[in-house]
Amino acid sequence: MNRYFYHVLLLASLSWHVYADGNADNWNFKVYIDDKPVGFHNFTIDGEPNARKLKSEARFDVDFYIFNAYSYRHQSNERWNGDCLSEINSSTNDNGEKFLVQGKTVQGSFDLAIPKGQFELPSCVMTFAYWNPKMLTQKRLLNPQNGEYVNVDIKPIGQETVKVKGESLPALHYRMKTDKFLIDLWYSPDQRWLALDSTLENGRVIHYRME
Repeated sequence: MNRYFYHVLLLASLSWHVYADGNADNWNFKVYIDDKPVGFHNFTIDGEPNARKLKSEARFDVDFYIFNAYSYRHQSNERWNGDCLSEINSSTNDNGEKFLVQGKTVQGSFDLAIPKGQFELPSCVMTFAYWNPKMLTQKRLLNPQNGEYVNVDIKPIGQETVKVKGESLPALHYRMKTDKFLIDLWYSPDQRWLALDSTLENGRVIHYRME
C-alpha cells in the first residue's frame, strides 16, 4: 500500500485564508481516494517574504472494514528566504516506514541529511511548494518526505474550470511529470492554487479539494 502513497506530500488542494496582519496564510486540505475521505493536510506560512516559516501536518488512514489497512503521519517545519528553502526538519511515518529529513543552507550550498546519507545540493532549492507559483518554473524539486531531489517536467495544459467549495471557477491547468508519478494542478488566473488530482498505480485517483 505505501507505494501508492509514496508521493503523498506532493499532493494537495488549497484552502486560503489571510490573517489580519497580512503575513500569515493557512492551507487546510481534505483528501479523498476516489470519493472516500481518508484524511487531511494542513499548512501554515508565517512571516515576511525573506523570512517565511512553513509548518505542515498530515494524517491519512485507509480502513478495510474494521481494520486500518494504511496509516500515514507527517510533520515538517521549513524556513524560506524568498523563493529559496533555507532550512527543513521533517519526520514521517509511512505505514511503519520512518523517514527523517534535515537540511539547511551553509556557505553557498544546501546541506541535506537523510537516512541514505548526506548530500550537498545547490544553494537555492525548492520543495514541492504548490503555494508558491514560482514552483511551476522549476526543473528539480526536493521531496520533503524522503529527501529525494527529483527531476520534474511541468507544462501548461490550457484554460478550464474547476470546482472550489462547490463553485465552478476559471482555472489554468498544469501537468507535472516525474519518473514515478503524474500530477494535475489547477491555479486561478492570478496564480492562486485551487486543486490537484493524481492517479495511483492501481488506477484509483487521489483528489485534494477545498470544502
